[in-house]
Amino acid sequence: MKYDIEQVRNIGISAHIDSGKTTLTERILFYTKRIHAIHDVKGKDGVGATMDSMELEKERGITIASAATFCEWNNYQVNIIDTPGHVDFTIEVERSLRVLDGAVFVLCSVGGVQSQSITVNLQMKRYNVPCIAFINKCDRSGANPARVTDQLKEKLGHNPIAMQIPMGLEADLKGIVDLVTMKAFYFEGANGDDLRMAEIPEELAEEAFLKREELIDAASVFSDDLTEAVIEEREIGADLIMDAVRTGTILRELTPVFLGSAYKNIGVQPLLDAVTRYLPSPTDIANEAVAIDNNEESVPLYSDPDKPVVAFAFKLEDGPYGQLTYIRIYQGSLSKGSSVVNARTGKKIKIGRLVRIHADQIEDIDKISAGYIGALFGIDCASGDTFTDVGLSLSMTSMYVPDPVISFSIAPVDNNSRLNMAKALNRFTKEDPTFRAHVDHETSETIIEGMGELHLEVYVERMRREYSANVETGRPRVAYRETVTKKAEFNYTHKKQTGGAGQFGRIAGYIEPVADEVFVFENKIVGGKIPTQYIPSCERGFKDSLAKGLKMGFPVSGIKIVINDGASHSVDSSEMAFIAAARGAFREVYRRAAPVINEPVMKVVVETPPEFQGSVIGILTQRRGMVLGSQDEGTLCVIEARVPLAEMFGFSTVLRSMTQGQAQYTMEFFEYKVVPQSIAEILQEEYSKQKK
Repeated sequence: MKYDIEQVRNIGISAHIDSGKTTLTERILFYTKRIHAIHDVKGKDGVGATMDSMELEKERGITIASAATFCEWNNYQVNIIDTPGHVDFTIEVERSLRVLDGAVFVLCSVGGVQSQSITVNLQMKRYNVPCIAFINKCDRSGANPARVTDQLKEKLGHNPIAMQIPMGLEADLKGIVDLVTMKAFYFEGANGDDLRMAEIPEELAEEAFLKREELIDAASVFSDDLTEAVIEEREIGADLIMDAVRTGTILRELTPVFLGSAYKNIGVQPLLDAVTRYLPSPTDIANEAVAIDNNEESVPLYSDPDKPVVAFAFKLEDGPYGQLTYIRIYQGSLSKGSSVVNARTGKKIKIGRLVRIHADQIEDIDKISAGYIGALFGIDCASGDTFTDVGLSLSMTSMYVPDPVISFSIAPVDNNSRLNMAKALNRFTKEDPTFRAHVDHETSETIIEGMGELHLEVYVERMRREYSANVETGRPRVAYRETVTKKAEFNYTHKKQTGGAGQFGRIAGYIEPVADEVFVFENKIVGGKIPTQYIPSCERGFKDSLAKGLKMGFPVSGIKIVINDGASHSVDSSEMAFIAAARGAFREVYRRAAPVINEPVMKVVVETPPEFQGSVIGILTQRRGMVLGSQDEGTLCVIEARVPLAEMFGFSTVLRSMTQGQAQYTMEFFEYKVVPQSIAEILQEEYSKQKK
């Protein structure tokens, strides 16, 4: 079936852990006839949810990699990406939101706006993605959708407006009342697929009328026609309200709120209607690229299949048939056999095979047009590359990639595992920009870095399963940093005379601490004391010195270097001489600038039943945590703390055993802070042992 681009929706489903994203996607696929049986996420039937196709996902009941699929609803094509909730896999959410036009923001009616909801909301804001909210799990004990709607406003700064009210709550949830059409919806049949429309029950009529007034009041800001109808007290039709709500949603100034229970099959079909009614089509979103050969000037892109091609590779996957590259076409069309250029490398690529993705299944197609999401086979590229027509030098802006905060060493058990481990690392680092691997030159160990314990655990487990690489892991390491705490001056001369031309360079200036920056270099040389062509060499020499601090060998950050004097020699000065002079100056001045060690401090949010509140606060303070506060939200108590990452290893096991498996926590990087003296001494001791 051919679709008009106005009838295409590219949406993501994002939320906090365990809010029901994957369950909701499973129901959507069932009602749109993409699958013919419903499976549970933590499936007792051993099948697991369609979108959790990885063995590890089925076992743990969590989403690890974002999965793409497409379905049809009322003559609309909906491309869906189901994203993970765990902050360790945050890059999966980043790259999905980067290419989506709209999102369904799922919230738990008991938990409400939780810590990861705040992170997901920031990501949506970063990429300017309009969203509609779905308050899930209204059948659970303690469900309170009205409180969650208030939290959307207070905690996240949204302008939420209820589009529905529930008929009953908790175990009594019978259906929903739609405030636009003023009808009651009942979801009957074995899987809620028989939608019955009826009059609103008498006891809810007054509440529905008042809520509809609120809805019209909020929506009229975005429509003159609706405002006129209100003033003239005319009958207000459903289309008038829908058009106004759609305008407000696309501007990100209104968040329509829907509700239901995906698990109990209530409210999913009206949500699908809302996706097609209120979320933008590709033509409603303004996309831009930058001109590589014209000072990175912004160039608008148009969702027109006949214009020159601009496509963005947002995710790589190593499948059984080679590398699969997920792409979003922003402009033009890609056909089998056509040629494009990788804007980053300048290499020409011939398109061999084009496919559409449904979780772990693929479907061959001949052409992908602007506004669609598809995939290419067997193309060598990196995540974030742009493909364009030959002669078009445009590039899409890249994604935000957070820095890793945790690392540990891995070692193969035998020679066969060594080869397989190398293959696995090569693939994983290419697929996931937040997962990095390198060899430590001093210890010759292979170090892997990532966003959290779970992140690295999953990759090690995947090495064992997918590559038969039997590896052993070392103790987790924290990404410590060194920095300076006071200003210190330097005046260093590099002199070397060994027959023929020598080396000469003098650099003077000072070093001082700087907040929120890794490295700042300032040139205050006047009168050509250091010729202009050698200034970049000075900067490079200082920059090279930052890789390993002289205190304990950790990377150096948060420093500013100013050069204000120097000298050169007409024969003996060279770029190499000034690089060496800068390195020497850094070595000389660093210890005088009172270096200290900084450690990553994490924002930790624990959700626990109230009876374990005291114990949880106790273990957080034991781990050098600073508890910022705790509050009761529904049936749970939410505790927020700042805890050094070094103290968080093994925390999940302790928390589970202490709370009988009922508590859960999320953790994300917050800031770098100076380590206490006692910890610095222990680190110094370990560093001295390693050096021996």
